[in-house]
Amino acid sequence: MIQKHNNPSSSSDNQPSTAIYGLRPVMEAIDGGTRVDRILLQNGLTGNLVADLKARIRDKGIPYQFVPVEKLNRLARGNHQGVVALISPIEFHSALSLIPAMMEGDKAPLVLMLDRITDVRNFGAIVRTVECAGADAVVIPDHGSAQISNDAVKTSSGALLRVPVCRESNLKTVVNLARQCGMQIVAATEKGASDYLDVDFRKPTLLIMGAEETGISPELLKLSDLRAKLPIMGQVQSLNVSVAAAVFMYEALRQRR
Repeated sequence: MIQKHNNPSSSSDNQPSTAIYGLRPVMEAIDGGTRVDRILLQNGLTGNLVADLKARIRDKGIPYQFVPVEKLNRLARGNHQGVVALISPIEFHSALSLIPAMMEGDKAPLVLMLDRITDVRNFGAIVRTVECAGADAVVIPDHGSAQISNDAVKTSSGALLRVPVCRESNLKTVVNLARQCGMQIVAATEKGASDYLDVDFRKPTLLIMGAEETGISPELLKLSDLRAKLPIMGQVQSLNVSVAAAVFMYEALRQRR
């Protein structure tokens, strides 16, 4: 079964997104190449068909999570059989193939990695800035990231339909590959020793931004070549992450022009 529903993770104006529910319809969607954002499974769900579905999920690398049945009931009005698939309005790319291809071009790539940024509005605003500033791609984790819903596309003013988005299971693997390909790894953090103006963005760069509450995860910080901060002159000690991303992106644009 397929239905339009209001995105429950969004705090905006209930922009509809698409959900497919039921064991066989979800498996058929996966087999048919439907762009699934993530799959929600009822806690404790078992059975032969469930095992077949889980095998397909693992084979395709689709993010999934177990949730209470009440959440599934809110998403699907019919018999969901314990399974709801949320459909992505965009096609995802592979950073492991995209980054090496970018490094072979004439332009020094600028790629933005977003670590644990879950707010849909912030995510959409950041991708809008990435597109406007001429950056090349966005990398996100397959768990702990904002849902790529129609609301995110709307907030990005359509930029999500133009900027390559790479959803990866292991961000550390992407960082290590980027370094091997010759990119500098820059972590944007208030704990940085360098000013953002000191970063040479004319070099191929992978810029990492973290969530406002938790920042960049320690394992990614350890892999960075440079930690850069924005000057804060007021009493509030941090900027909204989408605003901070815009400052970094446009400093990169200024240098590259």
